[in-house]
Amino acid sequence: MYFTWNILKFITKLLIVSRKGELIVVFESAMLLETIFMQVDIQQVLSLLFYIVFIVFIFYGQRIQMYVMLREVEGSLFKLKYIKDEGRKIAIETIKEIGKPQSDPTARVDRFLEYFTISPQSLDPAGVVWKLEHILDVRDTRFKDEVKLMAPSADETQANNLENTLEAAMALNYIYKVIRHYYLLGKKTLSLYIIMQLQMILPLVMREAEAYASALKAFAYGQPIGDGAGALVAAKLMWGYETRKVPKDCIVATVPIEGRTAFVIKAEGPGGNVGKIGDAIKTIIEENEGKIATIIMIDAAMKLEGEDVGEVAEGVGAAIGGPGVDQFKIEESILKYRIPINAVIIKEDIGDAVSPMRREIFEAADKAIERVKQVILEKTKEGDKVIIAGVGNTIGIGQ
Repeated sequence: MYFTWNILKFITKLLIVSRKGELIVVFESAMLLETIFMQVDIQQVLSLLFYIVFIVFIFYGQRIQMYVMLREVEGSLFKLKYIKDEGRKIAIETIKEIGKPQSDPTARVDRFLEYFTISPQSLDPAGVVWKLEHILDVRDTRFKDEVKLMAPSADETQANNLENTLEAAMALNYIYKVIRHYYLLGKKTLSLYIIMQLQMILPLVMREAEAYASALKAFAYGQPIGDGAGALVAAKLMWGYETRKVPKDCIVATVPIEGRTAFVIKAEGPGGNVGKIGDAIKTIIEENEGKIATIIMIDAAMKLEGEDVGEVAEGVGAAIGGPGVDQFKIEESILKYRIPINAVIIKEDIGDAVSPMRREIFEAADKAIERVKQVILEKTKEGDKVIIAGVGNTIGIGQ
């Protein structure tokens, strides 16, 4: 208060005299100004500033926090747009290079990126799996037809790789549009809760987007990816043995392992393909009239933070991802004949699953084979028949 009073006193005593366009402050006012600043305590200034900031934050703190979060989301959104545009560019260039279309495929690619799939109605769950399978079959056929139109010169393997490339670009496009939607919605409504939730999940979203960006390059060049770990194990086991096709888009080889007859199954490579492992396993079971001692499924699985990439673990159950159709078929078949089912998994991160295969995952395939042989020795006897299914995208992995 004393400081403020002196300032007011100074202003009232300040005399300004104009002479020839110059400002002259009288000596008395100058002396008073010097006295005031000698009496100023820095603590008073800091306290005043603190109270001002405190009052501002009481009334505008939430809004300030909201704008800070919006800026952070906006930065990530720009990065997502760049990743999405790069993905689209890679897809178009790959189609031009491999498919050699007569016209520019850009318009068709843009239309493809906007495709969507509507899940079947599940209010009455009876038969919903078969409805879902039909929808997925229609989707798969539509995608293959579109790829043929865009890339008429591509062979079957290249067409599968292009389909995977376009699906990765589609995923990036969808991620960008969803994040943009909630960003604009939060900005329009100034809802702290929308913006806060968006800002909190952004690190995970960006991680997934970067994984799909890596996948695009892998699919474009036909490189094996981490998700193909199970297919790699099967390929190693069937190497050198005769193979035959089984429904759908899968192959099987009859391999002697530790005195047992093993039917080794994987998706047909080396194009980007996951096949219908459920149909393949069901076919082999029916061919052998259910006389299967055990089924062993090998697949890549999501690791937890703190676990090492390439860790191998074993358990029971149908180790297969996706929408659930194949898992349902496998479980129906093993229930019918009471066949025990075992699982061996190779742990990896979501980024590893769709990125070019890391050395740790490649080397883990040999460890998984040892686990498979150990399960066969422990759970079966000589002369038994077993099914070994390597699950995963077989891009870049032959047979």
